[in-house]
Amino acid sequence: MIKSTKKSVVGSSASSGRIKAIDIVNKGLKRRYRKEKRFRLYGMLSILASVAFLAFLLTSIVFNGYSAFLQTYIKLDVPLEAGMIDKQEPGRSDFQGIIKSAIRSYYPEVTERQDKRELYALFSSGAAFQLRDTVLSNPPEEGTTLSLWVLADDDVDMLMKGHMKRDVPEGSRRLNDKQLRWIERLEADKRVEKRFNTTFFSAGDSREPELAGIWGAVKGSIYTMLVTLALSFPIGICAAVYLEEFAPKNLATDFIEVNINNLAAVPSIVFGLLGLAVFLNFFGMPRSTPLVGGIVLMLMTLPTIIIASRAALKAVPPSIREAALGVGSSKLQVVASHVLPLALPGMLTGTIIGMAQALGETAPLLMIGMVAFIVDIPGGFTDPAAVMPVQIYLWADSPERAFVERTSAAIMVLLAFLISMNAVAVVMRKRFERRW
Repeated sequence: MIKSTKKSVVGSSASSGRIKAIDIVNKGLKRRYRKEKRFRLYGMLSILASVAFLAFLLTSIVFNGYSAFLQTYIKLDVPLEAGMIDKQEPGRSDFQGIIKSAIRSYYPEVTERQDKRELYALFSSGAAFQLRDTVLSNPPEEGTTLSLWVLADDDVDMLMKGHMKRDVPEGSRRLNDKQLRWIERLEADKRVEKRFNTTFFSAGDSREPELAGIWGAVKGSIYTMLVTLALSFPIGICAAVYLEEFAPKNLATDFIEVNINNLAAVPSIVFGLLGLAVFLNFFGMPRSTPLVGGIVLMLMTLPTIIIASRAALKAVPPSIREAALGVGSSKLQVVASHVLPLALPGMLTGTIIGMAQALGETAPLLMIGMVAFIVDIPGGFTDPAAVMPVQIYLWADSPERAFVERTSAAIMVLLAFLISMNAVAVVMRKRFERRW
């Protein structure tokens, strides 16, 4: 009886110990599961917050910039009387005076000098250049009337797009009541239209918002990126191949690798200071040109390309090298014929990402003078030029409301370029990537 009682007591204590241990484990599991659920929830909330902020940013940019792709035009009947156009040199005719005469003929009641100035202000200063281009391309006969759709002033454009309210006091808007009546008369005669803004994509920079375009900055960016690609890609690939395949492992190569990794994290303005001190002040290269801008961006892009190229070379299996060496290939033949072709897709992906980063840089280009106001379209690598990020920076600093929408529109164009370049990198990686 005593033994059986002892056995039951021991058995019950052991079972109670197991029960306690299981309870402790279950409590720990529940606690860990709760932590895991909270961690997943935090991750989902972080993703949702990031998407919400990105959507808000893109929505605000699109909302502010979509109207820049439309421009207000005013129909103007221009009578070409005898003697107005110089037959010997038509380009030297007084086109500004002809435009003003056509405006006065439509508003004969406007006789005061101040009223005439306010009337002329409704039309863009580029109307005379539009008339000149039309006359030079297709010379009209004297005594005829030319119907011409000319650009409206930026204030009229803002009014027609709804960015300027008509029902506010006269002192709260840039157009007075008299100018509003003149515009309403044009609207009643169906002489005001909003058309696709071709000037935005075909012109250079201008002090007048309705005449400003991004083509000069786009060409400057293209020339700058060509210089950057022509220099950074071969240098970066050769440096990566040498460091990964041929360089001996010693303190010197370790020092080089550490500095390459550090250069990838250096602020971009430091490269601009380097370009200002070396290329402009020491070598005397031309300021504000795509050539110097491309060299500066090349220095900034090189670490990214070298690091990405070395990672692509490391991803090639050692068996490829061993097999090629086993059949008698030299080290150079192994790299050139087997390793490099297999690593090239990853190298190209890294290069495109580096180029996309360089395309959006502003600080280093400001240091070498590419912030200058340049109206002419660049025709080569040594012509003064602006680039898209700098053009956006200049327009964002302008006080006119019309430049606000052009700033957002230019950001949309730049984002389209960046998204396209990143999409090309993703497609190339998916198309040529090989899994081992």
